[in-house]
Parts: sequence; C-alpha cells; structure tokens
Amino acid sequence: MSSKKTTIHDIAEKLNITASTVSRALNNNPRISDTTKKAVLNMAQDLNYQPNNIAAALRKGKSQLIGVIVPTINRSFFSSVIRGVEEVANQLNYRVVVSQSNEDSDNEIATLNALVNARVDGVLVSIGKNTKDFDHYKNLIRRGVPLVLFDRTTNEISTSQVIIDDFLGGYMATEHLIKQGYKKIAHFTNYNKINIYKERYRGYIEALKDYNIPFYNKLICESNMQLEDGRMCTEQLLRSGQKFDAIFSTSDYAAMGAMQVLKENSIKIPEEVGLVGFSNEPFTSFTDPPLTTLSQFPIEMGHAAAELFFEILNSKKDKLIPQKTVLQPKLIVRASSIKQRK
Repeated sequence: MSSKKTTIHDIAEKLNITASTVSRALNNNPRISDTTKKAVLNMAQDLNYQPNNIAAALRKGKSQLIGVIVPTINRSFFSSVIRGVEEVANQLNYRVVVSQSNEDSDNEIATLNALVNARVDGVLVSIGKNTKDFDHYKNLIRRGVPLVLFDRTTNEISTSQVIIDDFLGGYMATEHLIKQGYKKIAHFTNYNKINIYKERYRGYIEALKDYNIPFYNKLICESNMQLEDGRMCTEQLLRSGQKFDAIFSTSDYAAMGAMQVLKENSIKIPEEVGLVGFSNEPFTSFTDPPLTTLSQFPIEMGHAAAELFFEILNSKKDKLIPQKTVLQPKLIVRASSIKQRK
C-alpha cells in the first residue's frame, strides 16, 4: 500500500478539473457550483484527503489553535485550568493543543518550539519548577507570538499573566492556624522558590509577624512538594526534636504525606498537630480527617487566561502593556485544622 499523501492535485486529476477549483470547492467558495463542490468532497473522502493545516495557517495568518503547556496533566488543578481555557476557546472556534513539560526545562523548550513550528496562534504556559532560564519565552515575545503565563509565573518575563493571590493564600492559611490556637507552625515549601512558593512563604512570615508568633528557621522544610516529600519533611521534623503543633504545606500532596507520617506516629490531627494544604485537590475532602486547604479556582483561571489571550490576539495595537489578572483564593476549612478546645 502506498503511503503517499493525497493532495488537491490528485483530486483534480481524478475529476479532470484544476487544482485551484478543488481548493475553492474545499473552502466553500461561492464561485464554485454545488455540483462541483459535492463531487470534490466525495472524491476527497474516497482518496482519504487530509488538508495541510500548516499550509492553510500560513495562507490565512491564523491556525485557530492555541498551545497550552502545563508542568503535569495528571493534577486536578491543571486539568481544570485546561477545561476553563477550552470552554472559552471552543466558543470562538479555536482548539487547544495541550502538552506537559514534566517539570523538565529542556522538555519545556522543545515543546514550546514544536508548538510554534505547528503554527499555533499563541501559547499559554505554567512554568515548570526546574525552569531557571527564560530566554525561550523572551524570544517568543520578540517574535510577536502571544504569550500568557498562568499560576506558575516569573517576573523575569514581560508578558501578561493570570495568578492567584498566593501571598493572601499563605497569610490566610497561617492566620487560620494561629486563630485556632497553634503557636509553632511548620511550613513546607518548594526549594526552587518560583513565584507561587515565594509569595505563600511571604504570607506565612507576615502572618507570624502580625500575631507576634516567633519564627523558627528549623520549622521550614524545602522539597519538591510531592507526597513523599511531605513524608520526608515530617519525619525530619520529628527526628529533629523541634517542637511543632501545626503544618502549613504549600501543596496538598505534601500535606497528605505529612498526614500519613503523623498517623503512623500516633499523633492526633488536629488535637496535637493542625494541618493545612494548598490547592483543594479532590482527595482533600476524603482524607481522615478531611484536609483544610485553599481553593485556587482553576476553571476561572483558565477562563481568565484564555480571555486575556484573545484580547492580545485581537488587539490592533503594535505594542501592548502586559496585564496581570489576580484571582482571590478561598480558605476551605475542614477538620484537619479545627483544634479541639478543652
């Protein structure tokens, strides 16, 4: 069987018409009769003709495709953001091409290049934890390709972005624990300190200051914020002998790891140690006890990122001032942090 791809010239030869007539028929040109259009469409189907979308994009100047890069797609947060982007894009007859960097900077660069080579009309990105050099995004902006960052962003790139108020989220989580009577609050954060973790840490520190709670450096644990990291940080705290009565983790997964270790050591939650996570992953309402966390409203973030993208795409201005959309987090209080008063 031949693997040669069918072209409009093959259709034209079969029907004994010109390639330009085939092209016009496939694009529903009013100058072509309905009879010819029907014959062309039937022959295209018989020959399994697949249009060259890249060539079409070059002719039209738009591909009707948006590239989305996320660190990982198997997290409820990122899949919900993608859903939000698609809800806006599909209404405007755009389709979304999704790829994941797997937190690998080289993969992030290769994925970005692949999307641009596929002639997407622009890219929405949540930066991977291990990305420290942002030249690939700066080059994209110089080329005039619309770029919107969401959730994980950086101040090193001058482009529009959609974020949650991570400082407020960190402050709310810590303040909640303080108001429940906890005094020695450990904090689990990411060692690479990308913006979201910097801001949540800053909120934690500010809340301690405002309520005159002492800061203990030994209560800070930096890791990659996965479940096993939460286990490691909690085990490290227990071995150190440093007293603590609460944990604010900037990841629900690390908080789940902490919960496992506390239970294994017969430490009661929340009576002896209160626990707060971040992101409101679906499993947080099913843990025992259910986990207090912060909602980041991912679908709304996807909506906002897509709307910002289309505003950039459809702008007639040569130079746009980058915009920042900041969403407000919501504290979801559950049993893991409600201290039992004696």
